Amino acid sequence: MTPIIKICGINDSESIHVAIQAGADAIGFVFYEHSPRNLTLDKAVRLAADMPNNVIKVAVMLHPSVTHWEGVQKRFQPDALQTDMEDFSYLKVKAGIEKWPVLREGSVLECCPEKFVYEGKTSGQGKVVDWKIAGELAKRGQMILAGGLSATNVREAIQLVSPFGVDVSSAVESRPGIKDAKKIRAFISEVKTVQ
Repeated sequence: MTPIIKICGINDSESIHVAIQAGADAIGFVFYEHSPRNLTLDKAVRLAADMPNNVIKVAVMLHPSVTHWEGVQKRFQPDALQTDMEDFSYLKVKAGIEKWPVLREGSVLECCPEKFVYEGKTSGQGKVVDWKIAGELAKRGQMILAGGLSATNVREAIQLVSPFGVDVSSAVESRPGIKDAKKIRAFISEVKTVQ
């Protein structure tokens, strides 16, 4: 089965269109002020307005304040919230919004959530995680593999890890925060052709 594909950190309408036309299943909208991919709430709402309902709209956050999350939840109305696992202990997530907790490389857990993102210690840095460990975690739930994936290594990652999904950001950019249409298409094409 082909993993779901999430293109993260998109901040312009052309890149959203390219990603969806190429076959992306999810688009990540970053709400984190220290990221070059950060969006204002107004801009995110505008960008997501024309997205088809079958594409998952993911709010990507990191240790948000309750007020920030409530604003995103109310105005942006994401299909899923992706943030570090411990953030879910204080955030109230409405019914119907999926929780995509981020498990960081090096964390030790007895159990895993049903669906989760496995990521390096710092998001958006293009650092490849240990695929052997990721493969073990993928057996425990619907794991979305992130961290250093690109068109040149995603095939091998899928074959070794068997993730539920793959998540890319920096490898489909021409520079931090600026997506590259050719790189988006190449990444998605590579994922779609893995047997």
